[in-house]
Formats: sequence, structure tokens, C-alpha cells
Amino acid sequence: MGPPLLLACLLAPLCARGASPAQPGATALGSPRAWWQHEGLRRVKRAWVIPPISISENHKRIPHLLVQIKSDKQQPGGVIYSIKGPGVDEEPLGIFSIDKFSGKVFLNAMLDREENDRFRLKAFALDLGGMTLEDPTDLEIIVVDQNDNRPLFRQDVFTGHVVEGAEPGTCVMTADATDADDPDTDNAALRYSILEQGTAGMFSINATTGEICTARPGLDRETVGVYNLTVQAADMSGDGLTTTATAVIYLEDINDNPPEFTKEEFSMEVEEQATGLDVGKVFVHDKDLAGSPNWLAKFTILEGDPEGAFIIHTDPHTNDGVLSVAKPLDHEVRDRFELTVSVQNERPLEPTAPASPRALATVRVRVRDVNEAPIFRENPRRVSVLEGAPPGTPVTTYTASDPDIRQLQTLTYALLYDPADWLQLDPHAGTIRTKRELLHPSAYLQGGWYIALVLARDDAEPPLSATGTLSIEILEVNDHAPLLQPLAGVLCGRPGRGGNLLLGATDDDRPPHGAPFHFQLSPQHPQLARNWSITRFNVTHAVLAVLAELPQGLYSLPLLLRDSGSPPREQQQLLNLSVCHCGRDGICQDALAGLGAAGVRGRRRALRKGLLQRSRDDMRDNILNYDEQGGGEEDQDAYDINQLRHPELFSPRVKPPVRRDAPLSSATPPGPRKLPSSPSDIEDFINEGLEAADSDPSVPPYDTALIYDYEGSGSIASPLSSIVSSLTDEDQDYDYLSEWGPRFRRLADLYGQ
Repeated sequence: MGPPLLLACLLAPLCARGASPAQPGATALGSPRAWWQHEGLRRVKRAWVIPPISISENHKRIPHLLVQIKSDKQQPGGVIYSIKGPGVDEEPLGIFSIDKFSGKVFLNAMLDREENDRFRLKAFALDLGGMTLEDPTDLEIIVVDQNDNRPLFRQDVFTGHVVEGAEPGTCVMTADATDADDPDTDNAALRYSILEQGTAGMFSINATTGEICTARPGLDRETVGVYNLTVQAADMSGDGLTTTATAVIYLEDINDNPPEFTKEEFSMEVEEQATGLDVGKVFVHDKDLAGSPNWLAKFTILEGDPEGAFIIHTDPHTNDGVLSVAKPLDHEVRDRFELTVSVQNERPLEPTAPASPRALATVRVRVRDVNEAPIFRENPRRVSVLEGAPPGTPVTTYTASDPDIRQLQTLTYALLYDPADWLQLDPHAGTIRTKRELLHPSAYLQGGWYIALVLARDDAEPPLSATGTLSIEILEVNDHAPLLQPLAGVLCGRPGRGGNLLLGATDDDRPPHGAPFHFQLSPQHPQLARNWSITRFNVTHAVLAVLAELPQGLYSLPLLLRDSGSPPREQQQLLNLSVCHCGRDGICQDALAGLGAAGVRGRRRALRKGLLQRSRDDMRDNILNYDEQGGGEEDQDAYDINQLRHPELFSPRVKPPVRRDAPLSSATPPGPRKLPSSPSDIEDFINEGLEAADSDPSVPPYDTALIYDYEGSGSIASPLSSIVSSLTDEDQDYDYLSEWGPRFRRLADLYGQ
């Protein structure tokens, strides 16, 4: 081995720390093996090891020699040295450099510990041929801190809140700072203090933490609402660099001040009859925070308003009390009020607040007199008048009163609404009478009531008026007897087989003078009960039944109908009945019913032999009119047999029979009627004949129907169409009809001479 190389350092002693990792078998000095070699007087291989180098930041004399390195394997031909790492060939570039032949390492720029507190470089030793002589070794450069940074508060202004009256020691906030210098040195050891907070000294700050707390009692928001503190932080444990910040502390309000009236008395004025109107304000002052619940006032009327004519509420914007009218005021009843009003907060006072009595004020209100409209004390006025009251009947006296009793005024009256022009009104006395009779039923009645409006007007300037409603009940008078409906009917003459007929009645009177109706056989003819009975069906109908089998024919049955009025009205009426032959199912099967069925069923020709042919079997020309059942031949009223075949009893297309007592018409019996153009069915012609006969008032009832029967082939008479074959506007001779036989005898009587 060659002579050993020494590693020299200008700033630190040479320290051998062991063999280079590149030399096999090398060990660090002091290890058992190294110690054994030393004891054996063997030469130890020394590695090139560089201890850490310290240099102060902000060193200004540059370039500055930091260290000189040498390899213990220095060859006779020389060694080439180099360094690499941050500050050399890595960012930040150019801070360090090395003389490649001498191994001197230089500092070329000022250092800032707050940017880089140390640099770790690698040192290399090469021979002239570029071969590695030593493994790279570490070169650590430590930047020594200087107190070159002031403390910095985390924010320029700190904000905190604390309630007024807080106890001492109540912490509000922490105003903390930082220092960029080495935290392990006094350069970053901070201390806090309050430089300025006013003369009261209400707050203190923890010197090491920066926490600000209350120092004294007596914080009063109403005295000082905001505190501004100047806070300082200093390094070097308070003796170094300093900085300041502002701490703003807001005092939060508590309800420690009651509201107070600005004066003891308030005066206001309001017109009578005003409702919901604001009269005026009572003003208050509260030291607590405006707009907060601790500030909001509540008012109460303690005295002077037993009837509750006034209410008072709080204006949410001004906190003043607003007095309003709750009920109409009447100057004539009371023209002034003296109210006692109190005020307090919505929230209760804090227990720490000083005790004080509730604030009171007197409010005087004067009620001004104004012209008031007349008043109908009874509105509507309800009265009753009998139906059909004659003109001039007194109805009522409907007057109003004038509330202005302290003013001389005269009231006049007029009808504002009288739809039927039924009433007359005295304009000065207010007396109302009927002008004419009000007919019933009337479109002007609403459920039996007549509604009129009366206007009352005073003579003030300007005049005022009022409207009263007059409701007149038209009392129903039982002036109508019930009327039988219908007046005629058809039923079978056999009991239990269609021998029933439903009877009804109507009454123009309104309840309670109408239904229920009472039906009975005429008491003047008790013998009717042998053949007929009447039983109640409901309040408006009854059932007429046959008790004994009756022969076919027409019957006039006198009935007595009575209503339920008070007193009741009754009337005897005739029911015209046609008793027919009953079939097996209780349906009329006689010729008249057959003819009606033929028309309804599409004009069947089943009666080809006709009613007129069957009339030959009749034994007599007339039937008996029974007012009482059991009369005989002597009780005849000369009814023609043809009325049994009257079609209108069965067909809905024809009118009911003309009654004997029907009023005479000015019309004359018509002449022979002209057939419809192109008649296709004889039934139409028959129906027209029936209508013409029914409208003829010159003949007895039920005897006017001209019954035609289409004979078909084989008739002994000429076709009926011959009657109208030569109709003209001139008079015609119809005497030849008597030559056609008994069937046309009635036609000959009607149209002949």
C-alpha cells in the first residue's frame, strides 16, 4: 500500500469515521477489528469522511471558503475533485463550488435559513483518467438561524363577542401570531401584550397564548358597545422583533333596560263612528339594542276603557304605541276618554338589571261630533198581511231614528224598492198601506214573502240616508176548494178485476190549506155506497173501487172533496165514468176499447164488420144515467147509444168529452169536412170528425162524436168518401143521408134541414 492520504479541514478537525464502502474489509475506527489491527501495529486504511459544516444565514463576505477536502488515495499524478447536489447542479444553482485540483469548497451567495436550512451534497475523487479513487462521500452544510423575521399575526383584525355584564375571566378570543425563524431558538419565542384599549382596562391577554379575556366587571353595552384593542407580539421572549394587530370586541345586548315613555301625558282626537282608525301614538325610549327582542315594547290599556273601545299595538319600526279604535264611538254617548297606558318589554328583564316600576302614561282622547246616518233599529222589519187584502189596508209604520240627538234634524221616508207597486208610504210618518190588491200567486212573492225597501233621509248638509228592509208575509187564506183530477175515467165493471180508478186533486192554496185531501161519495146520495167505495191512497190521491158488478155504460158519480185548511173548504164535483166489459185480465174488452187498441196498434182492420153493424144487437137506443144505483127505465136522460163508443175514452189523440155546461162558442157547427189530400187511412178522417164534433157546443155532452166505421166490401151504404166527393163553397143538401139507414140518422140530423 502507498502512503496514506490525509483529509484536512479548515473549519473542523479531521475525523476518521471508517473505511470507504468501496474498500472491502474496511471498518470504522473504533470497531473491534480496527482496534485489533491498531493493537497489532498494522497500518489502518483511513476513509475520507467530512463532518457537517455550519454557516450562518445572511453571510455577506463571499465567496467564502467553507472546507477543503482531500483523498487518502491521492496518486502521484494528482486527483480531480467535484461536488454535486442542491446548490451546485440542482436548484438553487450556483450557491456552492469546488476547486477541482485543491478540493476547496466555496460559498458563492447569501443563504436564507427560512428557505433552506441545510444542504446535502456528494463529494467525488477521480484520478486523471477519470477513474473513481474513492466512493462518494456526504458533505452536509447546515445554515445557522439569525433573528431576521418579525412575528406575524394570522390576521390584521380579530373580531370577538361577549355579552354585556360578563364576569371577569370570560375569554373572548385568541389573537395568535407566527414567526418564520427557528422555533427551537429564542428567535421564534413570542410574547403577547395589549398596547392600547382605552382607560378602563376591561380586557387582558395571555402573554404566551394570546387569549384575550375580560379583566374587570362592569361591561355595559349602553355605555360602550365596541372595544378596539391594539395587540403586540414580540420574539426573543418579548425582547426581539415586534408586530401589532387590532382586536375588535363587540358587547352583546341583554335586556337590562326597561322602556320608558318620553312624557307622562298624550292628547289625541278622533271622529265618532270611526272603526279601525289609528288615533295617535305614544312615544317610548329603550336603551337596549334597537330592533332586538330586548328592545321590543308591549303596551297595555289599564284603565279608562271598560267597554274595549280602543286597542293599542306596537309599531315594529319605531317601537312606539299606536292607539286605534276597536268599536264605533258615539259622541252623544261619550265625548272624551282618559286612558292609563303601561309599557314593558316583550322579554322579561335580566335578573341583574336594576329594579324599576312599570312605566305609565295618561292618554286623553276627545271624540268629535259628526253627522250620522239614520238607523232602522229593526232591520229587517217583518210583518204579515192576509192574502187578498183590499187597497188601503194598513201594513206597518216603519221609521228610523237619528243618532244626532244634539242636532235638530228631520227625517223623511220613501219607497226605494216596491217591485209590484203594491204599497204607499207616508213620507213623514213612515206609515205603509196597501195601494191595491196583490193577486196570488204572484211573481213578486218569494216563498210567500213580499220584499220592499224603505229609504230614510235626514236634512243635514250633506244629507245621509239609511235603508230598511220590509219583509211582508202574505198569509195564506183558504179561498180555494180542491179540484178533482181527472174529471173522467174508465174502469171495468167487475169488482177486483180492474174495477179501480186512481183519483187525484189539486188546490191553488198553499200549505197548510191544501193537502191532505179528503175524498168521499156525496153524503146527499147515501145509496152510492152500495156499489162504490173510496179509500185513501196518499195525501193527494184516493182509489175509487167497484163493489158490485155493474153493467156497461156511462155514470156520473157525485163526489165531495175537502182540503185541510182552517177552516176547510169543500166542493161537490161530478166524476164521469165509463164502465166497460172486463176481460180475463181486468182490461176493458168492449167495442170502444177495441177501437182504441186498433188505432194504437197500427190501424188493424180487425173490426172490419164495424161498430155500426154490432149496433143492431142493441135492444134500446138510450142508456140510464144513474145518480143513484138502482134507478129504472123511468130514470132516463136520453143519452144516445153512440156515446158508449166514444174513442176519446181510450185514445190519447182525442180530447175529453165536452161537458153539458161548457160555455157556448161563437163558432157555428162546421159543414162536412174536406178529406186530407190523398188519404191513406180512414182513421185520420175519423179522428178529424171527432175533433170537429167535440168543438160543437150546440149538442148534449157525449153525443157529438160522429163515429164512422170503415165497412169494407159488402156495406149496405155507399162509401163515406162520397160525402166529400163534390165539396164546394156552396150549401149542400144532406137530406139523402137519412136514406142510408139508421146508422147515419145522426149525421142527417146534424147536417140536414
